[in-house]
Amino acid sequence: MANNKKYFFGHTEVSKQDKVKKVNDVFTSVAKRYDIMNDILSFGTHRLWKEILVSSITNLISTRKEFNYVDLACGTGDIGYRLLDRKSKNINVLMMDINETMLEHAKKRKEYKNYKKNINFVASDAENIPLASNSIDCITIAFGIRNVASIENALIEINRVLKRGGKFLCLEFSHVEMSLVKKFYASYSKNIIPKIGNVVAKDRKSYKYLVESIEKFPKQDEFADLITKSGFISSKYRNLSGGIACIHSGWKI
Repeated sequence: MANNKKYFFGHTEVSKQDKVKKVNDVFTSVAKRYDIMNDILSFGTHRLWKEILVSSITNLISTRKEFNYVDLACGTGDIGYRLLDRKSKNINVLMMDINETMLEHAKKRKEYKNYKKNINFVASDAENIPLASNSIDCITIAFGIRNVASIENALIEINRVLKRGGKFLCLEFSHVEMSLVKKFYASYSKNIIPKIGNVVAKDRKSYKYLVESIEKFPKQDEFADLITKSGFISSKYRNLSGGIACIHSGWKI
């Protein structure tokens, strides 16, 4: 049977290989200004969203046994470091990102010297996690799953690597469900974000893609269904800021 799967870089249909390359190029371009742009574009709200995500991870950790955690599409590593700031005893953190420039920035953060014994870095993507099956307690991906060439393949791969009883958490931009916010956010995303990207990061094109990638991402119920179809149970989601962002979760049995 022919493979009719379509891949999109923003609104443009591309081959799978081209999407991987183009996404990698985007994050190489924005890496230097990535953290400051997150603060500017979200008015700092991304920090609150990430704290909520990290709280969900810490609730899973037992002080009595080793906890193995993977942060996919880790970027500059802020979520992994936030977790270690809260709890670092018996925790192993693997920071994984397809983009080596991002990983270099993660290694240069001031927190690294405090936690380097807890952390390993791997350059790979969410469709190809170089770990044994049933080996990880928790896997998260924040603002990264929409950039993966095949979301379905990534979810299956995440399920493979998790231990039975392990949890998957995904923080991602989503579809605004509050009518008062929806109109403003649509205008802000389409008209303002690329302009700020041009002024601050000198890269309008990459931030135009990032906006388009959000528009192409499945709605909350649709993504929850994908998680369930990938073998997870109790798939649920929690809207943040009216649906601007959303935390999805599922358990492996």
